[in-house]
Amino acid sequence: MNASWSPRRVHTLDDTQIDGLADVLIDCVEGDASVSFMHPLTRERALVFWRRVAQGVAAGERAVVIAEDARGICGTVQLVLDLPENQPHRADLTKMLVHRRARRRGLGAALLRAAEAAARECGRSLLVLDAVTGGDGARLYARHGWVRVGDIPGYALMPRGGLCSTTVFYRDLAAD
Repeated sequence: MNASWSPRRVHTLDDTQIDGLADVLIDCVEGDASVSFMHPLTRERALVFWRRVAQGVAAGERAVVIAEDARGICGTVQLVLDLPENQPHRADLTKMLVHRRARRRGLGAALLRAAEAAARECGRSLLVLDAVTGGDGARLYARHGWVRVGDIPGYALMPRGGLCSTTVFYRDLAAD
């Protein structure tokens, strides 16, 4: 476990943070993570994505957690809070991203705990996510008490092509 980083929720994203988040996203796509983007991911596309996220954070539609090491941002996760009015208790956990330099040291678990804490701060008691079936993320969520709902075959493309299945999970924070 690496104690040099501590995930924290940010309430605004500045240009430096957006630049660092773009680096993490590009690294994840280059490392073949299925995170909604195809390879090669240009820096401009990554920056456009993070600027849009920053607007959502400023509007209260998203919560973003980041973690930094000595080299800058090395991990992030988001909560989508802008859901239909009949779901004020719920959030979608998305874009769990860990730079390859920071993997396998407990950062994913720390980001997950921080996202769950942020959800509670936002008054959310039910979280939902999807992850590549059998992938590192799916194993992480299962280890940390997320309940597997089921798999959807051929749900998305991997960054370099080829279909992958996704597994849907939920976490009832009210049950903790």
